[in-house]
Amino acid sequence: MDQVDVVIVGAGINGMAAAAQLAGAGWSVALVDQHPRIGGFVAGGERTVPGYRHDTYSSWHPLFVTGPVYAELGADLHRHGLEYAGSDGAVAASVSDDGAVTIAHRDVEQTVAGFADPADRDAYRAAIGRFGAHAAHIGGLLGSELRSPGVLGPLWGLAREGGRRELAAYAREVATSGRAWLRTHFRGPEVDHLWAPWLLHAGLAPDSASGGLMVPVFAATLHAAGLPVVVGGAGNFVTAWERLLAERGVTVHTGRRVERVVLRDGAAAGVAGDGWSIAAERAVLASVTPAALYGQLLPAGAVPAAVGEEAARFRPGRAAMQVHVALSGPVPWRDPVLAGVPLVHLSDGSASTAIACAEAEAGLLPRRPTVVVGQQHVLDPTRVPAGAAALWLQLQEVPFAPAGDAAGELDGTAGWDAPLARGYTDRVLDRLEAHAPGLRDLVVGMDVITPADLAAYNPNALEGDPYGGSAELDQNFLWRSRHATPVPRLWHIGASTHPGPGLGGASGHLVARRLLAPSPRERVRRMIAGRSG
Repeated sequence: MDQVDVVIVGAGINGMAAAAQLAGAGWSVALVDQHPRIGGFVAGGERTVPGYRHDTYSSWHPLFVTGPVYAELGADLHRHGLEYAGSDGAVAASVSDDGAVTIAHRDVEQTVAGFADPADRDAYRAAIGRFGAHAAHIGGLLGSELRSPGVLGPLWGLAREGGRRELAAYAREVATSGRAWLRTHFRGPEVDHLWAPWLLHAGLAPDSASGGLMVPVFAATLHAAGLPVVVGGAGNFVTAWERLLAERGVTVHTGRRVERVVLRDGAAAGVAGDGWSIAAERAVLASVTPAALYGQLLPAGAVPAAVGEEAARFRPGRAAMQVHVALSGPVPWRDPVLAGVPLVHLSDGSASTAIACAEAEAGLLPRRPTVVVGQQHVLDPTRVPAGAAALWLQLQEVPFAPAGDAAGELDGTAGWDAPLARGYTDRVLDRLEAHAPGLRDLVVGMDVITPADLAAYNPNALEGDPYGGSAELDQNFLWRSRHATPVPRLWHIGASTHPGPGLGGASGHLVARRLLAPSPRERVRRMIAGRSG
């Protein structure tokens, strides 16, 4: 039996972040994952044809480079080979079915120049400026334990700068949908067209509560950080973490599936699998879903029945799928300006995206899906052969178990089998080719990852949901799964916990910080020592 201070189950971004921070403070750490390599939904490789490197799952890193984990560990990761490519120009765009294009630039003034209504230009400047003025406090709230005294500092800072009125406004925005917020603040269609599809990247729909907060968060973050991607592909991000963890002495166990949390006198004392176990003297951190933690890893009776029942009710969100495409030449966009934009949404804004979300949540394959078109090669040409291109297509509005097809064309009764995957991919490519005529003639390789594939790869992607559970308001913020559990020395991290999904690594960082904080007795001892000195 191995013995360490802390064992961490799950080597995604949160597990890696917690392991690096705790090991950096001198703790002995074991990181356990069932896959052959760490990284979770950060992975990359030649998924189509040789010479084309694709980011298999996640790709864009604005939330990581603006978050606390990067602030603490970024220099070490760069020392171990991490390199980012980004753009100071156009970062994102939306193109509607009628061909209308709206573009977000790093520069706010360039962005508002594309808005027809002068009042919308002023309102947009004001929204971005307002968020910028309060970003540190809002980030502090999103990165704090919401049930702890730690939230008082960011709340006080926001109240001091904005007053009660501003506090009330932010509370209202948490309860407001993105569509409603956009309709309230802007008269023209451009801002809605540009930013409503981004709500999908938070696991939301245009009519979901909290979108009123998330729209300005996304907009301000992209203006501040752009859409950085890892040079050479996401696999190089994982390599940098592997080197950092090795340097800090973390013992990494891949290819091991944790089957139970070991308890001693009612407290977490380690983990075990088939023929192996690891003892943990100080803590066990589990980056899993609530159902897995409370319904599978812990023995019956380890937690109050109400806790187990709440975990069992934790809902997955919509499923997702991805399509990787290798092209022999540049994307033949009808509007050539899109050739230089790293990420393009095929969407009419709230209108079409909300309909597609509603169809997916009703169990139907959307007739006009929102297509996220990633062109990482625009930022990092090393990923493709000279003169070629690659597309990272993400579909975030699909049912895990299709009950029908909104267009009445595809048969989903057998689930995500090869014919359905092929048929739905054709629908997606049809939408794309309407804006890029001749695209199919350039295809030299393609790889489809269905919702069933996502669920099979990552047990945290329940029913093909890559965001660790529905992010609707009743499962978000205060109502996301708690980090502290009823079992002493057992902690819950990952996308199912606050602050939710994304590549920030915030939940792992939060729990590591709590474990490293001095105890009340130690704080008193230090205070006495300081006074006597």
